[in-house]
Amino acid sequence: MTELSAVELEVFRHALAGVADEMGVALRRAAYSPNIKERADCSAAVFDADGEMVAQAEHIPVHLGAMPASVRAVLDTCGRLEPGAQVCVNDPYLGGTHLPDLTIVAAVGDGDRLLGYVANRAHHADVGGAAPGSMPASATEIAMEGVRIPPVRIADADGEREDVVRLIAANSRTPGERRGDLRAQFAANHVGAVRMRELAERMGSERLRAAMSAVCDYSDRRVRAAIREIPDGCYRNEDVLEIGDGVPIRAAVTVTGDEVAIDFDGTADQIPVNCNAVFAVTLSASMFVLRMLTDPDAPPNAGCYRALRVTAPEGTVVNPVFPAPTAAGNVETSQRIVDVLLGAFAQAIPDRVPAAGQGTMNNLLIGGSEPAFSYYETLGGGEGGTPDRAGMSGVHTGMTNTQNTPAEAVELGYPLRVWRYELRPSSGGAGHHPGGEGLVREIEALADCTLTIQSERRSHAPPGARGGLPGEVGRNVLVRADGAEQELPAKGTWPLRRGDRIRIETPGGGGWGKPAGELR
Repeated sequence: MTELSAVELEVFRHALAGVADEMGVALRRAAYSPNIKERADCSAAVFDADGEMVAQAEHIPVHLGAMPASVRAVLDTCGRLEPGAQVCVNDPYLGGTHLPDLTIVAAVGDGDRLLGYVANRAHHADVGGAAPGSMPASATEIAMEGVRIPPVRIADADGEREDVVRLIAANSRTPGERRGDLRAQFAANHVGAVRMRELAERMGSERLRAAMSAVCDYSDRRVRAAIREIPDGCYRNEDVLEIGDGVPIRAAVTVTGDEVAIDFDGTADQIPVNCNAVFAVTLSASMFVLRMLTDPDAPPNAGCYRALRVTAPEGTVVNPVFPAPTAAGNVETSQRIVDVLLGAFAQAIPDRVPAAGQGTMNNLLIGGSEPAFSYYETLGGGEGGTPDRAGMSGVHTGMTNTQNTPAEAVELGYPLRVWRYELRPSSGGAGHHPGGEGLVREIEALADCTLTIQSERRSHAPPGARGGLPGEVGRNVLVRADGAEQELPAKGTWPLRRGDRIRIETPGGGGWGKPAGELR
């Protein structure tokens, strides 16, 4: 039953991917919050009956690489789910990433027989905590970041569990929005389950299971073939997070035949700041780099990563232990891990590795209580120049690929006004293939509220590659109602008064190759 022709393999891999794609469409269309509906800060994937990922939509890298850990935590905690059951989890220490990311896992059955699981993850704009948006810069432990949900049944064959939904909503500053977004997640899983059952009807349950296994084996073969083209050796690199005097992240990448081992020994100990990346995030960033540099067209599933082994000492900023805060580890530290690993691989395959992109997600959070609202957005910047072309401008890079929130949606949904939204000229690093430009986003508060910024690359520029120049660092500028300007640090939480504006100038990407006219 596991022998599939090349044609059948292609049909099945796209059929499975189509399930995840349609789940993502349903989630966005049904969502209440602009963060999910407009920015597409959500992801979806399909898993077999053993909890192995067999397909994913091309959504957010940091979500998708870590989602298998959520499914594994659900199965380890709740056991094998019966068809129709759905379980919610956001606990970073039990398969989650950071608290705003709520994952819902649903069991799919053909009658009483389990076919597999569908899961989706969505970033909820507020799940409680010390500041609107649930990413307070003052957090010294995870309890300050919001409600922590271990794997808990949130729906069954009879429908949603209102008590669990009510509990989650009650811990948010915007409970109606939480209810709406949770129901959008239920709807996405319903669509996935229907499509899985339709596949089973057309193919037969046993043939579907065989196809899932065969697609993963196929990806494994393709990735291992690509790894064999990388010279054997151990390649080391390090960089820092912009906290205090710098928090180092160190990695050793060892390539042996058709396998890759990544060791983060020597990385700084965990810190009482919410830039700790749980191991699921560190693994996700490592998976992203491996896929990017080997065979990015291989079907994305568990097979892609069988050749990868990642180790990180417990109690470090890339593998913290409870109760370390983690909100920005998912969005900022993951970006730095990518930069460190790309720099290591560049020593082995310098003509295949791009220059560093902006290296941050520029997290901007504004919220208040009168009226109650919570705006969250990550902002694009410059992509690093690549061996084949110039870097793109004003896009998300690395561990995220979300979209922007249109100015009209910002102003319709929140007491905010968008003053500027434009590219940042000359911010990309010069090179044979220059880095892309960052952007400028300036927003005025129309009510008293709270501002939180979680960003990086404000003092350490995104490096170029192969002689290319670095991109410009970013800036965070507070413009008071009287016109006075104050430059803000990379991370922090501050009060905003009505009429104040925040201007984020995002970093440019590094250039690739020596600029034209320079001696080679």
